Amino acid sequence: MNAPASLPNTSAFEMDRAHVLHPWANFGPFEKAGSLVIARGQGAKLWDEQGREYFDAVGGMWCTNIGLGRREMADAIAEQAERLAFANHFVDMTNDPAARLAAKLAELAPGDLNRVHFTTGGSTAVDTAVRVVSYYHHSRGNPDKTDIVARENSYHGSTYLTQSVGKRNGDRIEEFRYKTEGIHHLSCPNPYRRPDWQTEAQFCDDLIAEFEALIAKVGADRIGGFIAEPIQASGGIIIPPQGYLKRMWEICKRHDILFIADEVVTAFGRIGHWFASEDAFGVQPDMITTAKGLTSGYLPLGALILSDRIWAAMATGGHRWFTTGLTYSGHPVSCACALKNIEILDREDLLANAAKVGAYFNTRLKALESLPLVGNVRGQGLMLCVENVANKATKALLPDEVNESKRISDVAESLGLLVRPIGHLNVMSPPLIITEAEVDFVVDTLETAIRRVSDDLVREGHRLG
Repeated sequence: MNAPASLPNTSAFEMDRAHVLHPWANFGPFEKAGSLVIARGQGAKLWDEQGREYFDAVGGMWCTNIGLGRREMADAIAEQAERLAFANHFVDMTNDPAARLAAKLAELAPGDLNRVHFTTGGSTAVDTAVRVVSYYHHSRGNPDKTDIVARENSYHGSTYLTQSVGKRNGDRIEEFRYKTEGIHHLSCPNPYRRPDWQTEAQFCDDLIAEFEALIAKVGADRIGGFIAEPIQASGGIIIPPQGYLKRMWEICKRHDILFIADEVVTAFGRIGHWFASEDAFGVQPDMITTAKGLTSGYLPLGALILSDRIWAAMATGGHRWFTTGLTYSGHPVSCACALKNIEILDREDLLANAAKVGAYFNTRLKALESLPLVGNVRGQGLMLCVENVANKATKALLPDEVNESKRISDVAESLGLLVRPIGHLNVMSPPLIITEAEVDFVVDTLETAIRRVSDDLVREGHRLG
C-alpha cells in the first residue's frame, strides 16, 4: 500500500484506474483505457481534467434536471448541513426537511398517494416497493399473494432483489445469481420490434392477453404486484402502444394486484410532468418509486410514494412493525436539496421547457432515420434514443462485437458531445434547461459521429441499409 503522502503526485486518472471498481465495469477496456475524469460542471456542460468541454446529453445518469453548478442549490445544501447534517429517521423521529418534502411529494403525486418512505436512491425505492406488496397482502389476510410481474428488457435497480425483478439485455450474467421464484416477466411492449404482420393495436391486444393468461396460469391469489416504468428508460426508451398501460392497470384493479409505477426516470419533468403515470398515461398507480430528478443529482435520495389505502391496510390494528429502512432514509441535507430542486423546477417552468424543447428534439432527431445505420429514432419529452441496425427492412442488428454504439459515442465525445451507448442504442436524456440551439448542436454532432462510424463499418466489410 502506498503511503498517503504519495497521493498528491498521482493523477485522479491513475488513482481511479488503480483503485476503483466502477458500476458495470468492463474490465478489459477499463484496464487499457481508464476513465474520463470530469473536473467541473455548469448547466448542461462538463469539463475534464485537461479542460476539454463537453455537452452532456446524457444528463449525468438521467438525473441532472436543473443543470449543474447552481449557487442557490449549493447554498441550500450548505445551510442545512450546518444547521442539521444528520438526524435519525427511524421509528418515531424525523426532521423538518424530511417532513416538508413528504408533504410536497404528497401534494404533487396523483390521487391518494399521500404516504412517503424515503430511501437512498431508485434501487432501494423499488426494493422497498416490492417488499410492500408482500406486507400489504399479508396484512389483508393473503400471505401467499407475493408474486411480482415485470417485463422483459426492464431495468428496476441493481440490488439483488431489484435486478432479479428487472431483466434488461446484458444485465444477467453467469457470474451472478438472481432470484427467480415468485418473479414473472411478460414481453417487452416495444412497438418497433413487434411482428411485421401486426398493427400496433393488435400488438397491444396480444400483450394484454399475455398478462391475462399469466394470471390464469399462476393464479390471482398468488400475484401481488405488477411493476412498470411508464417509458422503459435503460431498456431502450420503450414507449408502449397506445392504451397499453391503462389496460394493464385495469387488469390489476380487477385482480387486486398492486400497480407499481417505477418513475425513477420519468418523474420531475423528464417528459414534461411532475409524474407521468396519470398525466401522460391515464394510470393511477398504487405506488410510485422515484429518485434521480428528485434532487437533480446534487445529492443521493429516493422515495417510495404509496397510497392511503396501502397505509391503512398495513397499519390496521396498530400492532405491526415495518421492519425495513436505511441509515440515510429521510436525510435532512438530501431532503433540503430536493425541496430546493422542486422550487427551481417550478419557478423556472422547466417542465414546460422539457415538453417544448423535447418536441423539437424529437423532430430534429427523427431526420437521422435517413442514415443507413439508423433503424429507429424514438422518444418522448427529453428521453430519446437512436437504434442502430444493419438492415432497415429486417431490423437485423450488427453483431454485438462490432460495438457500433460505443464507437459512435467515442467519436461524439471527441467532438465535445456525450451520449450514452446501451447495446445497439445511443441514448440521450439532457438537463431540462436545454435550448433548441443546444439541440441543434447535439443532433448535428451525433449525425457526424454516425456518418463517420458508418463509413468505417463499410470499409470493414459490413453492409448497411
